[in-house]
Amino acid sequence: MVMDQLSEEVRQESLWTMMFADDIVICSESREQVEENLERWRFALERRGMKVSRSKTEYMCVNEREGSGTVRLQGEEVKKIQEFKYLGSTVQSNRECGKEVKKRVQAGWNGWRKVLGVLCDGKISARIKGKVYRTVVRPAMLYGLETVSLRKRQESELESGGRSTQVDYILCRRGNLKEISDCKVVVGESVARQHRMVVCRMTLIVCKKKRSEIEKKTKWWKLKKEECCEEFRQKLRQALGGQVVLPDDWETTAEVIRETGRKVLGVSSGRRKEDKETWWWNEEVQDSIQRKRLAKKKWDMDRTEENRQEYKELQHRVKREVSKAKQKAYDELYTWLDTREGEKDLYRLARQRDRDGKDVQQVRVIKDRDGRVLTSEESVQRR
Repeated sequence: MVMDQLSEEVRQESLWTMMFADDIVICSESREQVEENLERWRFALERRGMKVSRSKTEYMCVNEREGSGTVRLQGEEVKKIQEFKYLGSTVQSNRECGKEVKKRVQAGWNGWRKVLGVLCDGKISARIKGKVYRTVVRPAMLYGLETVSLRKRQESELESGGRSTQVDYILCRRGNLKEISDCKVVVGESVARQHRMVVCRMTLIVCKKKRSEIEKKTKWWKLKKEECCEEFRQKLRQALGGQVVLPDDWETTAEVIRETGRKVLGVSSGRRKEDKETWWWNEEVQDSIQRKRLAKKKWDMDRTEENRQEYKELQHRVKREVSKAKQKAYDELYTWLDTREGEKDLYRLARQRDRDGKDVQQVRVIKDRDGRVLTSEESVQRR
């Protein structure tokens, strides 16, 4: 609070000045700005009976274009450094973080060495080992954890005796720590030099993913075809015993109609429908695709060059036929939309999509104050 009051007139709106106790870090984009900010701070502190320490004042340049030159304070040159520590973190002028990484790795190893006898002792329970690991080793390794890239000249530091250092971990989410009962390194067992076996004891609960069941539907849309419709009529009459008039029992009649529809028209597979644009397919395209699938199965069963060439040839042929059929279907669609009937269907489709995009899909009927039934959407909303 004291520093905030003393530096109120020189602090800027953006984060260009960082303060910790009696230490001040000034960030600037050029040497001229550094000298200007230093002079402002010197003047503000001297007005209140304080001064800037010349022996402790240092600067570091991280801009390659500003590599040459010096920073002066009242004519005296300020000492230039290549790195400095701020709040425990090492900042380097070459924009690397190798020393900071080394420091954190060393802190983790120091914590590991102090509790190595406890973590590898079989007489100590897993609960005590977990507490020691969580309170000593893991905080030292993961404090302010970042991901850094490895440079070529640093690879030699990870090699010894012609072997690269092998660091193995058992990683898990924090919510799954309750499933792990023990984790240890077997000191006497090694697969290769500088490599120790990591053993983890855990309890895994395997949950089977439930597949969503989709109801199989009768393909009633096939009744649009004349041959399917005629066959359905004949089968239905045979199922009803040749009667022209339907029986009075509706449940029996409905069940006979459903069963006849399943036998004649078929039912869907019950699987999720693939999102494919197939409305323009014709019989030629379907036959070509079927031949290509058979060729693919044949090639999977017998990996010969002849089968491969046959499959590739059919694949290219299907692509050409699909492109031609799609272009032909779109040409017919555009021609049909130019007609009077096509224009009407287009407007009807637009109105249907507009209704589908609304929250309320169906207009409810309601009575007004006089008891009259209102059916239109506007009158219902006004009511």
